Amino acid sequence: MTDPVTLWHRLAGDTVLLDGFHALKHALRFGAEVPVAVAADRTAALALADELAPDVRDGLAALLTQVPPETYASLVPRPHPTAVAALAVRPSRESNLDKLAATPRTAPVVVLDNPRNLGNAGAVIRLAAGFGATGVVTTGTVDPWHPTVVRGGAGLHFATAVERLEVSELPSGPLFALDPEGDDIRGVKLPDDAVLAFGSERTGLSTALRARADHLLSLPMRPQVSSYNLATSVAMTLYHWSCRGT
Repeated sequence: MTDPVTLWHRLAGDTVLLDGFHALKHALRFGAEVPVAVAADRTAALALADELAPDVRDGLAALLTQVPPETYASLVPRPHPTAVAALAVRPSRESNLDKLAATPRTAPVVVLDNPRNLGNAGAVIRLAAGFGATGVVTTGTVDPWHPTVVRGGAGLHFATAVERLEVSELPSGPLFALDPEGDDIRGVKLPDDAVLAFGSERTGLSTALRARADHLLSLPMRPQVSSYNLATSVAMTLYHWSCRGT
């Protein structure tokens, strides 16, 4: 049997870091392939599973290897309070693209147009997974599978299709882009096959995305309030979609 630390170093460059108990828990729940997982305190990690995630407790017990705290700390960018880490196999791009392209869709695709903040991108992926969105697509240079994004998403990248695409490659479906000058979202029913686009935190929608949009929508906002956080905007929009039948 290969030593877990040796296996970690062998796989680290080609796999996804699951940083912390909750990221590993979510990844296992949604079928991630996890070849190695370590904990500085295996007993404490399994006790946490007993309390918070009994559905994956047996899987964790089979996976987790205890390593010295200093060894654990050497494997991650910064130690997580739960002192648990794992490596997972990233879903194939082909598989994700197939999920994004499949029709008819039963839930929207979220598009982050040239996002700049990695933590915001992770928070959006977590939201999208919670609402059962078909996927999250980013445009621009940010890698949506960057370790900081995965950390922010708490391992829920494995619960939805996450990819980076050009604007010209976005999935089919009516594209609703959020913009302060758009129509009030409260007067619009968002269809299940919608593509919901959100601009960069600083610069808003790109010219290419704006030109591609079928509809511009705005969120209700009190005068003199400049903007909402990106994740908040996505949450409000997905909630509005989820209430379409009420």
